[in-house]
Amino acid sequence: MGLGGGGACQVLTWDHVFLGLFWMYNSISVVTQLLCGGFIIIVRFNHTMCDAFGYIQFLTALSEMAKGASTPSTLPIWQRELFCARDPPRVTCTHHEYDEVVDTNGTIIPLENMETRSFFFGPTEISAIRRFIPRHLTRCTTFEVLTACLWRRRTIALQPNPEDEMRVMTIVNARLKFKHRVPVGYYGNVFANPATIFKARDLCNKPLGHALELVMKAKSEATEEYLKSVADLMVIKGRPNFTAVGSFLVSDVTRSGLLEIDFGWGKAVYAGPDHHIAGFYTRHINHKGESGISVPIWLPGVAMKRFVKELDKMLERDDNDDHVNPKHVLANSKL
Repeated sequence: MGLGGGGACQVLTWDHVFLGLFWMYNSISVVTQLLCGGFIIIVRFNHTMCDAFGYIQFLTALSEMAKGASTPSTLPIWQRELFCARDPPRVTCTHHEYDEVVDTNGTIIPLENMETRSFFFGPTEISAIRRFIPRHLTRCTTFEVLTACLWRRRTIALQPNPEDEMRVMTIVNARLKFKHRVPVGYYGNVFANPATIFKARDLCNKPLGHALELVMKAKSEATEEYLKSVADLMVIKGRPNFTAVGSFLVSDVTRSGLLEIDFGWGKAVYAGPDHHIAGFYTRHINHKGESGISVPIWLPGVAMKRFVKELDKMLERDDNDDHVNPKHVLANSKL
């Protein structure tokens, strides 16, 4: 069947033409050659056509063809009907990421005097943060504890109204959440960004473990039923944007495969999304040769200074802090 019929696009020759035009009109690519001989490749695409998984599938296909392949190793699949809303649509889950919230206290970050800084978290930094985890939560992943930490410190730095509801949204790849597996080659959106909320006062004053439990709970909610409920909500509410008021959006792309893409000049030194709205966790090797996670943070200048101070205070090796778990043992990263 053809592109519009929901079939595999390798069936008809014209499907390749349609697919090429589809990508051409929905993405922009810029290549910059450096004096050292390296390259910077920037791609901007319309998110309605693919998610990060599909985007990497596309870049991998380009890299394979750049090295002489006549066809990509993974052929693209259309089949958008797999994730259509139900008939009739019915919202069966709670979706705090789409709550309609009036910004009465100005909790949407202003665009003036903004700063972006990247923060590196290697084994030493992660170990320092894990000291604050209660014993019953020590099996949490690095992504979960880092997200809880940044959400809490970011909120402290922003100094919102104590009664404001603060949100954290974690983007979850849902391709393995379905009973019937998503077809190999499908490059459309298959993710959710479940949210959890906490009063600013409680988030700032309660120990890290409380925020961590909420982050872990939000991640676990991204089930098959949750994804179907999101699709139905899109139909019922007319494709609303996610809530921006008091929100912190994060995504883990450390295992996305971006660094393994090779256009013929070797693997990338750095690869990752660049968007101030979300904090994308990417793999990075610092100047000491340590492998870790790089996280960009976007805040007003004054709040950024407070954030750096708060983060530095948490990373100090002060084992006399009342919130430090004395039984803490450095755990292997499970990001």
